[in-house]
Amino acid sequence: MPTFDFDLFVIGGGSGGVRAARMAAHTGARIAIAEAAELGGTCVNVGCIPKKLYSYAAGYAESFEEAAGYGWKLHGAPQFDWAHLKAQRAKEITRLNGIYASLLKNSGVTLVTGWAQLVDAHTVEIDGRRHTARHLLVATGGTPFVPDIPGREHIVTSDAMFDLDPFPKRLLVVGGGYIACEFASIFNGLGAKVTQLHRRAHLLTGFDDDVRQFLANEMGKAGVDIRLNCEAASVTRGPHGLTVTLARGQQIEADTVLFATGRVPNTQGLGLEAAGVKLDERGAIAVDAHYRSSVPSIYAVGDVSTRVQLTPVALAEAMVVVDELFGKGKRRLDYEFIPTAVFTHPNIGTCGYSELDARAKFGEVTVFSSEFKSLRHTLSGRSERTFMKLIVDKASDRVVGLHMVGADAGEVVQGFAVAMRAGATKAIFDSTVGIHPTAAEEFVTMREPMPG
Repeated sequence: MPTFDFDLFVIGGGSGGVRAARMAAHTGARIAIAEAAELGGTCVNVGCIPKKLYSYAAGYAESFEEAAGYGWKLHGAPQFDWAHLKAQRAKEITRLNGIYASLLKNSGVTLVTGWAQLVDAHTVEIDGRRHTARHLLVATGGTPFVPDIPGREHIVTSDAMFDLDPFPKRLLVVGGGYIACEFASIFNGLGAKVTQLHRRAHLLTGFDDDVRQFLANEMGKAGVDIRLNCEAASVTRGPHGLTVTLARGQQIEADTVLFATGRVPNTQGLGLEAAGVKLDERGAIAVDAHYRSSVPSIYAVGDVSTRVQLTPVALAEAMVVVDELFGKGKRRLDYEFIPTAVFTHPNIGTCGYSELDARAKFGEVTVFSSEFKSLRHTLSGRSERTFMKLIVDKASDRVVGLHMVGADAGEVVQGFAVAMRAGATKAIFDSTVGIHPTAAEEFVTMREPMPG
């Protein structure tokens, strides 16, 4: 039997990679992990965590506005300190980087700093030094995609949004996915004049149609200038900022132009071709049900293999790989009914199928929906409304889609996701006593289905 330096070598110190390395090390295996940047990957450094911190910051602007309706007198307009927020965020991210390093060290994982490249099915090279392992795991995540248009050197991607200097008074966001919508909402709340362009007729492709329309309306009411069926053709810099020329010839001026036009698997420069690893039509590492690539000793999890681009999914996939290599090999991940949230203002929380997808899969479905002003806004003076929707498979009475647009939607939907994973029927929802007064109780008090 050949001898190797390690039992598993992980390439990528993001959420999935760190989870795999730690849990594998706890089995007694010899584990190493390579990372060229800060530990924690996109989620910790330029994704989920800083994005939600900035979402909280934007939320305070709404709270200040609402406070007067509840009797609070604010002497003078609140002042926002962008530099202070950036410094506080950086401090927290540095703390999290340190926690990740400690977790790896305490688990006995060897951390190698540098860019790793595959040499063959069992070898990686970092800064001229080679390391061998019985198994390799690629967990390098994704990277922002920017179309090749004239002036692309003047635009920024989501990775740069947390440290902009100065704060953009005029922000143009190009894109209609969750990242584009989140940053449009956040910077609108922080005080920027935000214009959002999307080349399609609706935001958030893949989400339930009613959710997409409702959110666009709420974002528009809050001040985001959403322009659909628009495409940016070029960007130029002048004495007064940036000018974006649209495909139809119109021009929009901005201080910062964010292209949030999707993410692609981070596979460039990894030496995948040399090792014989095949990519799929999306440029992702093609894997089987066990996350094994075309090379039996090489595995891949997370956004680099792009089943579902969510941090918790990468964590779950990592646990399947660890069980496959060092456990009983029985662990599996079911991709149905994965809940997710979009941290727009208001938030989106969703689990299961959209109405369109549910009709395609189950045939006959019953749809329940509710739209209302939450109790909070009866006194706040704000016009924000909440939307909820249930989709029920008529044959089994099972709730197969649950969608919410409103405050803390992610927190609300997380609990309902457990019930949906357990196969809860509409009858179970109806028999559940609601917590009053909450918005969440609406999910267990909907009785009248929508016509059709």
